[in-house]
Amino acid sequence: MRVVDLIIKKREGNSLTPDEIAFLVKGFSNGEIPDYQTAAFLMAVYFQGMNAEELSSFTEAMINSGEVYDLSGIPLPKVDKHSTGGVGDKTSLVLASAVAACGVVVPMVSGRALGHTGGTLDKLESIPGYRTTLDATEFRRQLEEIGVAIIGQSERFVPADKKLYALRDLTGTVESIPLIAASIMSKKIAAGTESLVMDVKTGNGAFMNDFERARELAKTLVEIGDNMGRQTIALITDMNQPLGFAVGNSLEVIECINTMKGDAPEDLLELTVELGAHMLVLGKITDDMAEARKQITDAIMNGKALEKFRQLIEYQNGNPRVVDDVSLLGVSNQVEPFVAEKSGYISHIDTLKIGIASMTLGAGRTRIDEPITYDVGLRFRKKLSDYVEKGEPICEIYYHNVDELSEAKNLLSQAISISDEKIKPPVLIKATIDKEGTHIIDNNG
Repeated sequence: MRVVDLIIKKREGNSLTPDEIAFLVKGFSNGEIPDYQTAAFLMAVYFQGMNAEELSSFTEAMINSGEVYDLSGIPLPKVDKHSTGGVGDKTSLVLASAVAACGVVVPMVSGRALGHTGGTLDKLESIPGYRTTLDATEFRRQLEEIGVAIIGQSERFVPADKKLYALRDLTGTVESIPLIAASIMSKKIAAGTESLVMDVKTGNGAFMNDFERARELAKTLVEIGDNMGRQTIALITDMNQPLGFAVGNSLEVIECINTMKGDAPEDLLELTVELGAHMLVLGKITDDMAEARKQITDAIMNGKALEKFRQLIEYQNGNPRVVDDVSLLGVSNQVEPFVAEKSGYISHIDTLKIGIASMTLGAGRTRIDEPITYDVGLRFRKKLSDYVEKGEPICEIYYHNVDELSEAKNLLSQAISISDEKIKPPVLIKATIDKEGTHIIDNNG
């Protein structure tokens, strides 16, 4: 096979065979195919897309480019969750703990913050000592013993994805839905999961800010999963305001611990329960969604999820005492309120700008190799449609540097609008998608 012939074939809108795709992915991974030809192929896919068979072959070839975790010997059901990323999206910490407490194994490979979106690994690494790198043997043993592990991607784990993502970022092909979907699904399937629940964000703080694009991505993820023998369900959820009240690493872990102690933001609890219920149904713990919601809610409220989170921290070398004493997490003692300039109702939040404000304070990064500051961020007091008096704090800013504080305040001023009319708050869960189709829950307005 000649690489140029395959590039031309895809450029012209023709389908590639499984053998052709495997040849390309292997060549990309081992360096036999140069970056300029890989970039040409990515651009061809960006414009021509991939059909279902191509996507399954592409995903499988990426999985086979490196180490695959074999969890088949673990008798309990294995179900994972993935979010496309947002601001204040801390769901994984509560969700994985609660689902594992209900008897489902959760093998979770997570990512880091990049741009305005937060990263699960950064949140966990704000816990003193927490180790995000486990080898395959350690990963499996931990899942056998406590039913949950949350780790990062190793060098040997789906290496094709790392190389392709770096090129996508440089060649303007990040937004390609087939490439996004294959990247997500290759990592999830390689981690050994049997079923998947996907949380696809939409709104002004989401990567897919348009509902129809979010639905297309969700349908593609479900299609790949089902074609590869992994039952998959996707929820399309709102990201027109931060999830919960906290934005920033230590602040978000504290909010998760408080949630598992019964003090839960309404939207964080709602989303966790809905995602968790689907995971229990896919894991065949129950076939009734109402019962599944009850089991997840009970696990959060009766302390079982919190104890599972304590186990997770301890097994991955973190300090489990943070569960009892959140001050061990560390939060900056330099705090300044951001106050309302007039009285009225919160009518709009530009969530992208909120994420950038948090990043400006040091809680995020513009490059994957940039250091991160764990103890800074934002803690909101108000959500969309809430009333605020002039001079009343809308949020508190936790900071270290006065220049960063000034920039964050400027972004917050641009991001938050107050009006005399009370708006209807957005519906959090907009749609569910399974292999039977899309089920719209509201009018997406």
